[in-house]
Amino acid sequence: MSQRSIRNLFTPKSIAVIGASNSPARAGSVVMKNLMGSGFDGPIMPVNPKATAVMGVLAYPNIESLPIKPDLAIVCTRGERVPTIIEKLAQFGCKTAIVIASGMNQSIDDAPSLMAQMLENAKRYGMRILGPNSLGLMLPNLKLNATLAHTGAITGKIAFVSQSAAVCTTVLDWANNKGIGFSAFISLGDASDIDFDELLDYLGRDSRTNAIMLYVDSISDKLRFLSAARAASRHKPILVIKSGRSQEGSLAAKQHTGGQNGNDAVYEAAFRRAGMLRVTDLVELFAALESLAHLNPLHGERLSILSNGGGPAVLAVDELMIKGGKLAQLSDDSISKLNAVLPSTWSKHNPVDIIGDAAPKRYCDALKIMMDSEDLDAVLILHSPSALGDGNAIADAIIDTVKQHPRRHRVNILTNWSGEDSAYQARKRFSQAGIPTYRTPEGAVRAFMHMVEFRRNQKLLQEVPQSFASTADKETAHRVLQQALADGKHVLETHDARAILKAYGLKTIDTWFAKDADEAIALAEQHGYPVALKIQSPDILHKSDVHGVMLNLNNADEVRQAADAITSRVKSANPSARIEGMIVQRMALTAGAQELRVAMLNDPVFGPAIMLGEGGSEWEPTRDAAVALPPLNLALARYMVIQALKTGKVHDRHLPNGLDLWAICRMLTQISNLIIDCPEIDRLDLNPVLASGENITLLDVNIRLTDSVKDNASRLAILPYPKQLEEYATLRNGLKVMLRPILPEDEPKHLAFDNSLSDEDRYKRYFGVRSAMTHEEMAVLTQIDYAREMAFIASAKDDNGEEITLGAVRASIDPDNTEAEFAMAVRGSHQGIGIGKLLLEKLIRYFKDAGTPVLTGFTMFENRNMANLAKNLGFTVTFDMEERLIHMQLDLNSQTSQQ
Repeated sequence: MSQRSIRNLFTPKSIAVIGASNSPARAGSVVMKNLMGSGFDGPIMPVNPKATAVMGVLAYPNIESLPIKPDLAIVCTRGERVPTIIEKLAQFGCKTAIVIASGMNQSIDDAPSLMAQMLENAKRYGMRILGPNSLGLMLPNLKLNATLAHTGAITGKIAFVSQSAAVCTTVLDWANNKGIGFSAFISLGDASDIDFDELLDYLGRDSRTNAIMLYVDSISDKLRFLSAARAASRHKPILVIKSGRSQEGSLAAKQHTGGQNGNDAVYEAAFRRAGMLRVTDLVELFAALESLAHLNPLHGERLSILSNGGGPAVLAVDELMIKGGKLAQLSDDSISKLNAVLPSTWSKHNPVDIIGDAAPKRYCDALKIMMDSEDLDAVLILHSPSALGDGNAIADAIIDTVKQHPRRHRVNILTNWSGEDSAYQARKRFSQAGIPTYRTPEGAVRAFMHMVEFRRNQKLLQEVPQSFASTADKETAHRVLQQALADGKHVLETHDARAILKAYGLKTIDTWFAKDADEAIALAEQHGYPVALKIQSPDILHKSDVHGVMLNLNNADEVRQAADAITSRVKSANPSARIEGMIVQRMALTAGAQELRVAMLNDPVFGPAIMLGEGGSEWEPTRDAAVALPPLNLALARYMVIQALKTGKVHDRHLPNGLDLWAICRMLTQISNLIIDCPEIDRLDLNPVLASGENITLLDVNIRLTDSVKDNASRLAILPYPKQLEEYATLRNGLKVMLRPILPEDEPKHLAFDNSLSDEDRYKRYFGVRSAMTHEEMAVLTQIDYAREMAFIASAKDDNGEEITLGAVRASIDPDNTEAEFAMAVRGSHQGIGIGKLLLEKLIRYFKDAGTPVLTGFTMFENRNMANLAKNLGFTVTFDMEERLIHMQLDLNSQTSQQ
C-alpha cells in the first residue's frame, strides 16, 4: 500500500468540519447543511469554540476534544488559520483534509506562503490535502456531499475532476437536469497536494467509475500526469476540457491556478498521446457527458439515421462527413424489409426518411429492422415537430422498443427531438430512460464522434510499430555539441550541424561557410554552380524574413552582387544583427518535390515537442503544425502525419515526387531519437525540408543549444526506451542471450513466446487456464510506460538466425514507487539453464537503482521452482494455505539482498 494513499478521501467513515457555523453566510454553514442533507451515515463532528451545537449537532470546542479521529476533515476557516489547524489535525491522527480557503498561495515579504506552511505541516505527519481553494468533494454512492455547491449529485458511473469550482457547479446543475449521475465529483482547487495524477490512478481502478472527465487549467507534473492518464485510459474513456486555448486565455488560466503557461497545441498533443479525448467548450462537454452516461462501448463506427424529415437528416450527414465519420450502407435485405413497413415514398437509403406523418408504429417498425441488421453500429433517431405525429408518444414507443430489443447492448441509440417547448418533455423522457438525447442533429453527431475518436485513438496508440534499426552515432553528435558549447557557440546552422544530422541518418545538402564575398565565390567555383547564398547571423532565425537569401546564382558576378545586396538589406532591416558571413549552398532540385517544416520547441509544461507543418517563415504551432511528444516510433510518427493531413496542417499536393508517408515517418523518428539523445538541443528548426518521394533533404537547419542540460527524467514528458539497460550474458550451456527492456515492436515475437508456453506453464503464469492473448492484451504487455513499469526479455538467435524470446520478467510499480510486483515466465525448451535467474537478478538491480523499497510476487503452490529461485536470491518466501499461493518478498534496502 502506498504511503501517500488517498483512499481515506474516497472511503471516509467519519467527518469533522473545522469552522462549522450556524451563520448561513459562512462556508462552515453551507458545508454542514450539505453534509446533513446528503444522508451520510457516519458521525459528522462540527468544531466551533463558540457554539454548543451546529444545526442541532453537538459541537466540539477544539480538535483535541473530538471523540474519535476523523477520517476526513473539512477546513472552512480563513486562510491564515489553516496551517495551524492542519498541524493539529495531523497530530490528532486525521489523515485527509479538504481546505476551502482561497488566496493561500500568496507570499508576503519573502516569507513562505500560507499554502507552503500548510503543506509542510501536513507532510510532516503524512497527511493528504485536497485544495486549498476547493469547492469540496461529492461521493453520491456514500451519500456524501462535502462541498459548498448549491445542490447535490445523483449516483452514477462518471467521475468528474475540475480545477474550477465554477465549472463544477455549472456541470452539476446541467447533469441534475438531465438525470446524469456521478461516482465522484471532485474540486481540485489549487491542487497543492492531491492532483490529477493520483485521482486518475485511483479512479482508473475504481469499479464504480466507467468514465472520467477532467476540467484542466494547468498541469504541474507532466511525467506523473501522463503516466496516470495513459494507464487509466486503457480501461475507460477520459475526456478533458482545457482552458487557455488563446494566449490571453492561457494567461488567465495561469493566474487562476498559478500553473505554468504552456502551449495549447502541446497540451493537445499530450492529451492525444495519453489516449484522452479533448473537447473544446462546455457545450461539447455536456454532449460528451450525455454520451458517456448512456452509450454502450462502441463495437463499430457505422451510423444510420432515422428521421421524419429530410433536412435535419442532411444536416446530420453533413456533420458526420465533416467530422470524418462513417455513414452505414444498408444492404438489399434491410431495404427490402423496410419497404414492407414504410410508405413507398421513403428515402430507400440511409438516412432513412420515413416521412413527416410518421406515427409511433412506423418509427418502431423501422427501428426494429435497423437494430436487427448487421449493417450498422449505431442509430441516430431524429424527430421534427409535426402536427401529424405526437412527439411524446413516439418517444415513449421508442424507449419501449429499445429496452425490449435483444441487441440493445450491441447497437447504440442516440436521439434528437428538435424544438423547445414541444420537444422538452420527450428529451426528458429519453434522459430518464438512459438513452442519450441532444438538442440538435449536429450536436448528436458530434457527441457520437467523440466516442468514435476515442475508439480510433485507442486503436492507433495500440498499433504495432514497424521495426526501425537506428544506427545513430551518438558519440559523434555529442562531441560536436559539446565542442560548440565549449567554444561559446549556441546557434548551429546547416554547415555546423551536418555532422550531427548525418550521425542520425538525416540528409542535408552540401553547405559551406564563407566569411565574405571572395570566399563565397571561391567555394562556388570549387564545388560548382548553381548555388544559393544566405546570410549567416546568430540573431536571425528566418533568413527569408529579412530578405537574406538569394537563389540560383550561376557565376562569380552574381554571387558578389548577391552578397552585397543581402548584406545591405539585412543591415537595413535589422541594424543590430551580428553578421558573421555567408552560407553557400548547392542548389537543391525542387521540381516535383514538396516543402515541409519540422521543428522542436521546449514547452514550459511538457518539455520537448516536435512540430510538423508546411515550409514557410510564418509559424504558429496552434494553427499551423501537428504536434507530438517524443519519443516517437514509426507507428506514432505515422499517427502524427495522419493528424497533420487530416487537420490541413500539411496538404498532400500530389506532386510527381511528393509525400512518401514512410519516408516522413522515418525522418520524424530519427529527429525524435536526436532530441532524446542530445539534451544540449534547446530548439530545432528545419525549414524547409524537401520531400521528394523516399528522398528527404533538410535544406535549412537552425539548432539552438543550452548550457542548462537536464536528464530525460526531468526533461521529457514520456520516458524513452532505456537503451542503457541492454546487456549480453552467457548461460550455463554457453548460449549467448541479450537481456533488454521490452519494446512495442516486440509484440509479434512476444505473442509467439506466449503461445509457446505449455498448458502447465501458462497455468502457473496466469493462475488458471486461459486462451491465447489478443492484440489488445499484447499491446498492454509490450507498450509499457517505463516511468512506472518494467519488463525485461531474454532473446537469442534460433537455428534459422531469427531472434526469439526465451523468457520475460515484468513488474509494475505503484504510483509512489513504494512497491513493485513481479511475474515471470521462461520458454519450456529453455528452462533449467539459468534464464529465470538472469532475468530476476536484472530486475532486482533495476529496482534497487530506482530506489524502490520492496519487490514482491506471487506464484502457485505448483510452481516450487519459482519459489526456490526467489529464496536463493534473498526473497522471504511464505505460504498462504487458504489461497494456495506462495508469497515472495524482497527488501531492496537490505544490505544482505543478493545481487
